Amino acid sequence: MNSPRLLQLHHDADDAAEAAAGLLRPHAALAPKFFYDAQGSALFDAITRLDEYYPTRTEAAILAEHGTAIADAVRGHTGPAPVIVDLGAGNCAKGAALCALLAPQRYVAVDICAEHLAGALAPLQREHPALELVGVGLDFSRRLELPAGLAGTRALVFYAGSSIGNFDPVAALELLRQARALAGSGALLIGVDLVKASDVLEAAYDDALGVTAAFNLNVLRHLNTLLGADFDLRQWRHVAHYERAASRIEMHLEARAACLVRWRGGQRAFAAGERIHTENSYKWTRDAFAALLREAGFGEPRHWSDARGWFALFVAGGRGRA
Repeated sequence: MNSPRLLQLHHDADDAAEAAAGLLRPHAALAPKFFYDAQGSALFDAITRLDEYYPTRTEAAILAEHGTAIADAVRGHTGPAPVIVDLGAGNCAKGAALCALLAPQRYVAVDICAEHLAGALAPLQREHPALELVGVGLDFSRRLELPAGLAGTRALVFYAGSSIGNFDPVAALELLRQARALAGSGALLIGVDLVKASDVLEAAYDDALGVTAAFNLNVLRHLNTLLGADFDLRQWRHVAHYERAASRIEMHLEARAACLVRWRGGQRAFAAGERIHTENSYKWTRDAFAALLREAGFGEPRHWSDARGWFALFVAGGRGRA
């Protein structure tokens, strides 16, 4: 039986500098990647099981219902036994479902921490003892680039869970162009959360049990570790709302009262009501996202959706203009 190979290409020192710079911006802001320490990852797994949080189960239902057609569309671009590059692989559950459908020659799980991937890849290796598994610790929000030869020339780049929504349209376009280059003459399979009623969206990001609030607040605990900061989580509250004009959910942490936060090499005074912007989650129409894929250099995409039109999975081949 093979053993998973792990490559750590990302370093925490880069994160510390980026987080400190974000806290010192005129309007303090953090990238969503700072949610995902060990506790944040566990909280997000809990979010995916909430009644209000529809994306994970809706995406899974689409793949279950249309998996054969999606796999056929992928193979039309990649040929049999592609290399799967799973972006933001997390616990690899979605990647495992795709491996069962496509029987790849190699599965490359990409997340910010290769060590976190090790626990997910071990059971996948037991299920597929002959499959080559590689875990790559990479912050692809900076640049999506893998060691030479790892993706091959006709890869399937898989980006599930609608995380493309964390990127504004300009940054999303750049990431998709990098995915196009990585896929070569292969394909992209990507999950996209679609525009829908604001009450549905806001409930998904501000659930009744407060799990999403705990997830958002945990970023401050993570910064205390990463930066040696002294955030007091009791001084902050979770805020989430839908900005219809921008077609995005925004998540913030709002200071309940004036406070001074210190960390190694810096500090900032926050006024009561001042916010730290922790996440955007853009929602797309099917036509607008298909146009974005074409602009990124992919060929004409296909998509599958649920009956309510809440979520879509797109397959786009890498044979469009480069």
